[in-house]
Amino acid sequence: MHRLVERRYAWRGLPAGVEPRCQASSLTLAASCGENIFGTATLGMDGPAGLHADELYGQELARLRGPGVRLCEITRLAVETSYNTLEVLGTLFHLAYIHARLIRGATDLVIEVHPRHVGFYRRMLGFVQLGEEKPCPRVDNAPAVLLHLDLRHVDRQIALRGGAPSWQPRSLYTYFLSRDEQEELLSACA
Repeated sequence: MHRLVERRYAWRGLPAGVEPRCQASSLTLAASCGENIFGTATLGMDGPAGLHADELYGQELARLRGPGVRLCEITRLAVETSYNTLEVLGTLFHLAYIHARLIRGATDLVIEVHPRHVGFYRRMLGFVQLGEEKPCPRVDNAPAVLLHLDLRHVDRQIALRGGAPSWQPRSLYTYFLSRDEQEELLSACA
């Protein structure tokens, strides 16, 4: 998975950076066919050690944390473009949502992205910018922007668009499972 991240970051002219410290509260998701991994994302849950995003955006996250708020983050996101990128991203994000929101009780998701990707995340998932652009030492000081997503928004989007045909190409939620399929998956995992 690290090679996929290195390859995809390099294609965009970004260094993959230092492998982030492993957290007991993290889960790495992989999209694969046999031994061929073509998508990956790591989901981290907030805890005593905080999140990776605290390194750059500690003040912003401190303002977000409060009673009833349970933060999580996605890091090390990469998808091979030779596959249906939107479908792979939709699946990775939905699986992260299921684990974070429905299994672990997360309320809010954050992600650090390159500034040129901010528009995609706003348009396709409904993220809002929480932090200003800063150089990220984990990626050789490449620029990063902190984005935030209230997971109640995801709840509503899955109810409206999950599993629907891609009639609305401006929403990654059309690539999510339907609510019924999501419940079947949760029941199978129990």
